[in-house]
Amino acid sequence: MTYSENLWLFFTLLFGIIVVPGMDMIFVLANALTRGRRAGLAATAGIIAGGLVHSLYGAFGVGLLASLMPVLFRPLLVIGALYMAWIGVTLMRSSITVDHLGEAETRSSWEALRRGFVTCLMNPKAYLFMLAIYPQFLRPEFGPLAPQAVVMGAMTAATQLGVYGGMAVAAGSARRLLVGNASATIWIGRIAGMLLMAVSLVTLWEGLMR
Repeated sequence: MTYSENLWLFFTLLFGIIVVPGMDMIFVLANALTRGRRAGLAATAGIIAGGLVHSLYGAFGVGLLASLMPVLFRPLLVIGALYMAWIGVTLMRSSITVDHLGEAETRSSWEALRRGFVTCLMNPKAYLFMLAIYPQFLRPEFGPLAPQAVVMGAMTAATQLGVYGGMAVAAGSARRLLVGNASATIWIGRIAGMLLMAVSLVTLWEGLMR
Protein backbone atom coordinates (compact mmCIF):
# COMPACT_ATOMS: atom_id res chain seq x y z
CA MET A 1 0.00 0.00 0.00
CA THR A 2 1.29 3.45 -0.92
CA TYR A 3 1.16 6.46 1.38
CA SER A 4 -1.56 8.15 -0.69
CA GLU A 5 -3.68 4.99 -0.60
CA ASN A 6 -3.16 4.86 3.16
CA LEU A 7 -4.43 8.44 3.50
CA TRP A 8 -7.50 7.71 1.38
CA LEU A 9 -8.33 4.76 3.61
CA PHE A 10 -7.90 6.95 6.68
CA PHE A 11 -10.19 9.62 5.23
CA THR A 12 -12.83 7.02 4.34
CA LEU A 13 -12.80 5.69 7.88
CA LEU A 14 -12.70 9.17 9.42
CA PHE A 15 -15.64 10.45 7.39
CA GLY A 16 -17.66 7.33 8.18
CA ILE A 17 -17.16 7.86 11.92
CA ILE A 18 -17.76 11.63 11.99
CA VAL A 19 -20.92 11.56 9.86
CA VAL A 20 -22.70 9.13 12.22
CA PRO A 21 -25.08 11.11 14.49
CA GLY A 22 -23.68 11.28 18.00
CA MET A 23 -22.93 13.49 20.99
CA ASP A 24 -20.70 15.96 19.11
CA MET A 25 -23.13 16.42 16.24
CA ILE A 26 -26.12 16.93 18.53
CA PHE A 27 -24.17 19.47 20.60
CA VAL A 28 -23.36 21.51 17.49
CA LEU A 29 -26.94 21.41 16.21
CA ALA A 30 -28.42 22.31 19.58
CA ASN A 31 -26.22 25.41 19.76
CA ALA A 32 -26.88 26.40 16.15
CA LEU A 33 -30.66 26.04 16.49
CA THR A 34 -30.91 27.65 19.93
CA ARG A 35 -28.39 30.49 19.66
CA GLY A 36 -27.68 30.80 15.95
CA ARG A 37 -25.00 30.02 13.41
CA ARG A 38 -22.23 31.76 15.35
CA ALA A 39 -22.75 29.54 18.40
CA GLY A 40 -22.92 26.43 16.22
CA LEU A 41 -19.60 27.30 14.59
CA ALA A 42 -18.07 28.06 18.01
CA ALA A 43 -19.18 24.62 19.22
CA THR A 44 -17.64 23.13 16.08
CA ALA A 45 -14.35 24.91 16.82
CA GLY A 46 -14.32 23.46 20.34
CA ILE A 47 -14.89 19.95 19.05
CA ILE A 48 -12.13 20.40 16.48
CA ALA A 49 -9.75 21.51 19.26
CA GLY A 50 -10.66 18.41 21.26
CA GLY A 51 -10.10 16.25 18.19
CA LEU A 52 -6.62 17.73 17.75
CA VAL A 53 -5.79 16.76 21.35
CA HIS A 54 -6.97 13.21 20.63
CA SER A 55 -4.81 13.18 17.49
CA LEU A 56 -1.81 14.38 19.50
CA TYR A 57 -1.92 11.66 22.12
CA GLY A 58 -2.72 9.04 19.46
CA ALA A 59 0.37 10.02 17.49
CA PHE A 60 2.48 10.16 20.65
CA GLY A 61 1.35 6.68 21.66
CA VAL A 62 2.13 5.22 18.24
CA GLY A 63 5.55 6.89 18.17
CA LEU A 64 6.37 5.60 21.64
CA LEU A 65 5.27 2.09 20.77
CA ALA A 66 7.16 2.05 17.48
CA SER A 67 10.41 3.17 19.15
CA LEU A 68 10.27 1.30 22.47
CA MET A 69 8.28 -1.85 21.71
CA PRO A 70 8.31 -2.44 17.94
CA VAL A 71 7.55 -6.15 18.45
CA LEU A 72 4.07 -5.17 19.66
CA PHE A 73 3.30 -2.97 16.67
CA ARG A 74 2.05 -5.76 14.39
CA PRO A 75 -0.24 -7.37 17.01
CA LEU A 76 -1.68 -3.91 17.70
CA LEU A 77 -2.47 -3.51 13.99
CA VAL A 78 -4.38 -6.79 14.00
CA ILE A 79 -6.22 -5.98 17.25
CA GLY A 80 -7.10 -2.52 15.92
CA ALA A 81 -8.45 -3.98 12.67
CA LEU A 82 -10.61 -6.44 14.61
CA TYR A 83 -11.86 -3.60 16.81
CA MET A 84 -12.79 -1.59 13.71
CA ALA A 85 -14.66 -4.60 12.34
CA TRP A 86 -16.56 -4.96 15.61
CA ILE A 87 -17.58 -1.29 15.49
CA GLY A 88 -18.66 -1.76 11.87
CA VAL A 89 -20.84 -4.77 12.69
CA THR A 90 -22.34 -2.91 15.66
CA LEU A 91 -23.23 0.09 13.48
CA MET A 92 -24.78 -2.11 10.79
CA ARG A 93 -26.94 -3.90 13.35
CA SER A 94 -27.94 -0.84 15.36
CA SER A 95 -30.83 1.54 14.76
CA ILE A 96 -29.46 5.05 15.30
CA THR A 97 -32.22 7.58 15.81
CA VAL A 98 -32.35 11.19 17.03
CA ASP A 99 -35.72 11.84 18.65
CA HIS A 100 -35.19 15.45 19.69
CA LEU A 101 -32.61 18.16 20.25
CA GLY A 102 -32.58 19.76 23.67
CA GLU A 103 -31.94 23.41 24.37
CA ALA A 104 -28.31 24.47 24.36
CA GLU A 105 -27.22 25.44 27.88
CA THR A 106 -24.46 27.74 26.66
CA ARG A 107 -24.82 31.49 27.17
CA SER A 108 -22.09 32.73 24.80
CA SER A 109 -20.05 31.62 21.83
CA TRP A 110 -16.99 31.32 24.07
CA GLU A 111 -18.87 28.95 26.37
CA ALA A 112 -20.05 26.93 23.36
CA LEU A 113 -16.43 26.59 22.23
CA ARG A 114 -15.22 25.62 25.69
CA ARG A 115 -17.97 23.08 26.27
CA GLY A 116 -17.48 21.62 22.80
CA PHE A 117 -13.82 21.09 23.67
CA VAL A 118 -14.67 19.44 26.99
CA THR A 119 -17.43 17.33 25.43
CA CYS A 120 -15.01 15.94 22.86
CA LEU A 121 -12.31 15.26 25.46
CA MET A 122 -14.70 13.49 27.83
CA ASN A 123 -15.90 10.99 25.23
CA PRO A 124 -14.37 7.64 26.35
CA LYS A 125 -15.01 6.03 22.96
CA ALA A 126 -12.73 8.59 21.35
CA TYR A 127 -9.78 7.37 23.43
CA LEU A 128 -10.38 3.74 22.45
CA PHE A 129 -10.86 4.78 18.84
CA MET A 130 -7.58 6.68 18.67
CA LEU A 131 -5.58 3.94 20.36
CA ALA A 132 -6.98 1.32 18.01
CA ILE A 133 -7.09 3.34 14.79
CA TYR A 134 -3.93 5.44 14.68
CA PRO A 135 -1.51 2.48 14.47
CA GLN A 136 -3.34 1.35 11.33
CA PHE A 137 -2.39 4.48 9.41
CA LEU A 138 0.59 6.06 11.16
CA ARG A 139 3.31 3.78 9.83
CA PRO A 140 7.12 3.96 10.28
CA GLU A 141 7.61 2.63 6.74
CA PHE A 142 6.12 5.85 5.34
CA GLY A 143 8.86 7.95 6.94
CA PRO A 144 9.05 10.12 10.08
CA LEU A 145 5.91 9.89 12.17
CA ALA A 146 5.62 13.59 13.04
CA PRO A 147 4.79 14.81 9.49
CA GLN A 148 2.32 11.94 9.09
CA ALA A 149 0.65 12.90 12.36
CA VAL A 150 0.36 16.54 11.24
CA VAL A 151 -1.32 15.49 7.98
CA MET A 152 -3.75 13.15 9.74
CA GLY A 153 -4.54 15.76 12.38
CA ALA A 154 -5.25 18.32 9.66
CA MET A 155 -7.48 15.83 7.84
CA THR A 156 -9.39 15.18 11.06
CA ALA A 157 -9.92 18.89 11.70
CA ALA A 158 -10.95 19.56 8.10
CA THR A 159 -13.45 16.68 8.10
CA GLN A 160 -14.97 17.81 11.40
CA LEU A 161 -15.21 21.36 10.04
CA GLY A 162 -16.86 20.16 6.85
CA VAL A 163 -19.44 17.95 8.57
CA TYR A 164 -20.17 19.81 11.82
CA GLY A 165 -19.54 23.28 10.40
CA GLY A 166 -21.81 22.52 7.47
CA MET A 167 -24.54 21.43 9.86
CA ALA A 168 -24.07 24.58 11.94
CA VAL A 169 -24.53 26.74 8.84
CA ALA A 170 -27.50 24.74 7.54
CA ALA A 171 -28.96 23.90 10.94
CA GLY A 172 -32.59 23.91 9.82
CA SER A 173 -32.01 21.45 6.99
CA ALA A 174 -29.77 19.30 9.17
CA ARG A 175 -32.45 19.19 11.86
CA ARG A 176 -35.04 17.99 9.35
CA LEU A 177 -32.62 15.32 8.15
CA LEU A 178 -31.81 13.95 11.60
CA VAL A 179 -34.63 14.61 14.06
CA GLY A 180 -37.52 12.19 13.68
CA ASN A 181 -36.15 10.84 10.39
CA ALA A 182 -35.32 7.35 11.60
CA SER A 183 -34.70 5.84 8.16
CA ALA A 184 -32.07 8.46 7.26
CA THR A 185 -30.09 8.11 10.48
CA ILE A 186 -30.32 4.31 10.44
CA TRP A 187 -28.94 4.19 6.91
CA ILE A 188 -26.18 6.67 7.78
CA GLY A 189 -25.10 4.29 10.55
CA ARG A 190 -25.30 1.23 8.32
CA ILE A 191 -23.30 2.82 5.51
CA ALA A 192 -20.68 3.96 8.02
CA GLY A 193 -20.58 0.42 9.40
CA MET A 194 -19.96 -0.98 5.93
CA LEU A 195 -17.14 1.51 5.39
CA LEU A 196 -15.58 0.47 8.68
CA MET A 197 -15.83 -3.19 7.75
CA ALA A 198 -14.17 -2.59 4.37
CA VAL A 199 -11.31 -0.57 5.88
CA SER A 200 -10.83 -3.11 8.69
CA LEU A 201 -10.44 -5.95 6.16
CA VAL A 202 -7.78 -4.00 4.26
CA THR A 203 -5.86 -3.08 7.41
CA LEU A 204 -6.16 -6.62 8.79
CA TRP A 205 -4.63 -7.94 5.57
CA GLU A 206 -1.86 -5.37 5.81
CA GLY A 207 -1.22 -6.27 9.44
CA LEU A 208 -1.03 -10.01 8.76
CA MET A 209 1.21 -9.54 5.72
CA ARG A 210 3.74 -7.30 7.47
